[in-house]
Amino acid sequence: MSAKARRGEAVVETRGLSMHFGGVRAVDQVDFTLYDKELRCLIGPNGAGKSTFFKCLTGQLRPTHGEVTIRGRETTGAEPHEIAGLGVGIKTQVPNVFDGVTVEENLWLAARRWHGAARARSLTAEVLERLRLGDIRRSLVGRLAHGQRQWVELGMVVAMEPWLVLLDEPAAGMTHEETARTAEIILEINEMAALIVVEHDMQFIRMISRTVTLFHEGRILMEDTMDAISADARAREIYLGRSA
Repeated sequence: MSAKARRGEAVVETRGLSMHFGGVRAVDQVDFTLYDKELRCLIGPNGAGKSTFFKCLTGQLRPTHGEVTIRGRETTGAEPHEIAGLGVGIKTQVPNVFDGVTVEENLWLAARRWHGAARARSLTAEVLERLRLGDIRRSLVGRLAHGQRQWVELGMVVAMEPWLVLLDEPAAGMTHEETARTAEIILEINEMAALIVVEHDMQFIRMISRTVTLFHEGRILMEDTMDAISADARAREIYLGRSA
């Protein structure tokens, strides 16, 4: 879906969102809208403000100014668990898995937090199948490879049945094959939920992107398809050319 062809209900909105650290305006007066079942990628060079913006959405940071609303409910400065309680699945850069138990137990614990025992068992089985984790279901998570651990954490997000998913660098540190599989998983999640994905890996962005938001110096520079952003001379100079 292009930036000019969005439809449906606005599910995440920010108005005048700003986050200052002393004299540094990491996020500066950002107006942003995500629509139902939309998949939005946030990109930008280091220090552009995308990760700070993500942390304001997920409750990791309390904005200096402005507001965040999720499905019409103001969540500015809410705690991460309060935002999750609205049906929002959040995966940050810091792993949030239980290394000492199995893959299956991690998924069950995630599902059980939000659902009754019977539904949690059903969801655990569904997620094992959907994410193709059946072969490692009885493996201790602490002994898994990096990419597998990332998939388990994605599975834990899916197991809560969120309608909105916020992911911070889900493909970081993965091999090409793992990145491709992660892209497939995210597109599958998008069938049931809206997503915001912060990512540096341009190959990965091209695998999943529909609309891309390019941050620069704390503001939104462009919102369009990846092809349109790649073709823009200023965008290439600021980010894409430097990445290459």
